[in-house]
Amino acid sequence: MSNDRDYLLLDGDCGLCHRLATFIDKRLAKGIDLGYRPILSDDAQIMITKLPKKQQDADSVYLIRNGKSYIRSAAGIRCLLYMRWYYSMWFPVFWLVPLPLRDIVYRLIAKYRHKIFEKPKICLFRID
Repeated sequence: MSNDRDYLLLDGDCGLCHRLATFIDKRLAKGIDLGYRPILSDDAQIMITKLPKKQQDADSVYLIRNGKSYIRSAAGIRCLLYMRWYYSMWFPVFWLVPLPLRDIVYRLIAKYRHKIFEKPKICLFRID
């Protein structure tokens, strides 16, 4: 686990999280190295304990980018910044949507994700 590497911490039992991680990974911009970890892994738990107190119990997706942590929709849309230009160009558009509204949509999707997306048989997140 490198301190200068960025990490996306996701639910290892969530089909949506697996699909998103796979989608992002296949579309990373050239030279981008993003690590993925299941939230319940030892590595991820160590990273979470180093976050600000109010983020530690967020029960959310986490993005550790340049040493700074982001959760919920802020983490999700920042993932666009790792992707090829035709995805990353959408970041400013989504950023214009007010955070409370983005987080309402995030929480709604998070609430029903296990009912809509089948649990993966194996956690495919890279551990490197």
